[in-house]
Amino acid sequence: MPSRVNLPGAAELFRPTGEGPATSSGSPAGPVASSVPSEETVGEATASGRVRHEEKITVYVSSDELIALENARLTLRKAGIGVDRGRIVRAAIAAALSDLEEKGSQSDLVTRLGAL
Repeated sequence: MPSRVNLPGAAELFRPTGEGPATSSGSPAGPVASSVPSEETVGEATASGRVRHEEKITVYVSSDELIALENARLTLRKAGIGVDRGRIVRAAIAAALSDLEEKGSQSDLVTRLGAL
């Protein structure tokens, strides 16, 4: 009986999972199917909807900002729009970038960040 345990190597642990013709299960990799449209247009920019996202960022917010974001989610839910906080954030990013592209130095984003 061998005294060493065989563990997976780095190639198995860090293999690409979202790209390429197929995943390890043999099914094609791609966006997660959803009955909700996969893109939301906000101005000229487009916010991604319910799709598998390959990139990730971490954003730290205050407890007041988190409560405001959750209240916005609940307000949208009352209006019949069931979204998660990530979709709200992606839509807000798309709106801010569109406003920046359209208005340049007169955009709301420049005004808010310039005041910091």
